[in-house]
Amino acid sequence: MQEFLSTWGYLGIIGLTFLEGETVVILAGIAAYQGYMDISLVMASAIAGTFCGDQLYYYIGRRYGTPLLERWPNMRKRVDWVFRILRKYETAFILSFRFLYGVRNVSPFVIGMSGVSRLRFGGLNLLAAMVWAAAFAFGGYYFGHALEKFLGEHQTDVLFGLGGLALVAGGLSWLRNRYKARKRRQEEQADMAETAETASANAEG
Repeated sequence: MQEFLSTWGYLGIIGLTFLEGETVVILAGIAAYQGYMDISLVMASAIAGTFCGDQLYYYIGRRYGTPLLERWPNMRKRVDWVFRILRKYETAFILSFRFLYGVRNVSPFVIGMSGVSRLRFGGLNLLAAMVWAAAFAFGGYYFGHALEKFLGEHQTDVLFGLGGLALVAGGLSWLRNRYKARKRRQEEQADMAETAETASANAEG
């Protein structure tokens, strides 16, 4: 187990935190307490993943924000909410959006659209990534200490169980997102077909 985590664990943290990944950072913190991973490398990997992911979303929003919103109008409510908060509390929001459920991934996209400079966002994003990684990594680390205190020799079994649940939850979330994306495409295609049919009928009439 230790060899596997030393080889692939840190890459897994980078990959999963590129998307979101609070759960994997907590589990990695527990594994660090167990001696399977290094807590410093866990934090470094989490910082790298979450920072790079949000930088990418920022640049996508900066360059392609408006066309993408036209394709995905269902995002409009969350985008408008983020715009309102960003205008009032720009610095505080950039530092804290990682901790806000429901707008975590859309926030850097909107920040890119809003015109916040690359340098400003990059600096605040790095600082926020460090705080976020430390909070969840050490949260997991001290949770591992609590597991040892209350569960003794069964703590490893609990760790594996939590890891399994996290994998199942991640898989279900991925399938749900795929289903929603497919449903959106079908609805868009149906709307376009209906519009084309209406236009054709009007032209014939």
